[in-house]
Amino acid sequence: MEVVFLGTGVGVPSLKRASPGLIVVAGEENLLFDSGPGTLRKMLEAGFTYQDIDRVFYTHFHVDHIADLAPLLFATKYPLSLREQNLTITGPRGFREFYGQLVQLYGNQIVSEHYPLRVEEADQAGIEGKGFRIVTGPVAHTEESIGYRIEDAEGKILIYAGDSDYSASLVQLCKNANLVILECSFPDKVEGHLSPSLAGRVATEANAERLVLTHLYPVCDQQYILTLCEREFSGELLIAHDLMRIKV
Repeated sequence: MEVVFLGTGVGVPSLKRASPGLIVVAGEENLLFDSGPGTLRKMLEAGFTYQDIDRVFYTHFHVDHIADLAPLLFATKYPLSLREQNLTITGPRGFREFYGQLVQLYGNQIVSEHYPLRVEEADQAGIEGKGFRIVTGPVAHTEESIGYRIEDAEGKILIYAGDSDYSASLVQLCKNANLVILECSFPDKVEGHLSPSLAGRVATEANAERLVLTHLYPVCDQQYILTLCEREFSGELLIAHDLMRIKV
């Protein structure tokens, strides 16, 4: 597997970090996780287009994580490069209703007759893909928030938790993972989010091999957050940046 970080920031505009979004290349498929404002452009910078994405996954409904869903669907209708292959979009509980409201708002702008679109909500049964499997688990952020655990055919395990506070369910989701991607919004604790020390605690309790911190508010770029995290986690630790690529 390979992870391509598209945006490693938040909803606050930044010249250094775009809003959240990342691509996981797993098995034979390209998987897009979250798509905040500007994700489609960052995809181009990373060498991907809307034609290259096989599945899209969302962690929750906050604007900085889902704003480019409508632009993505709109782009697939470009007449000189119509999308024709299947597309599956998965989200947390309530996602079908969310998609339905988008269709009510935009109508035929985002509805295409040229490819099959499947809109689904994640469940405990998991998702089987071409060379990978995904299961989800609840995380403490919004009522519907979920994180994703991706395992490839070689047994490598990757976690993308989206926005999340510390919880036992998050630790369980991350258990024995090769790479854990956790948010680190602020240097100090803020309700509903992880701090560097809490992210390190999650990775340690989960026995994770590597930890990547992302979803950084501008204040984090003014603080040496690695030091705070290293007090809790002794494994390999990285701070994500836009367009960074990591092999799992």
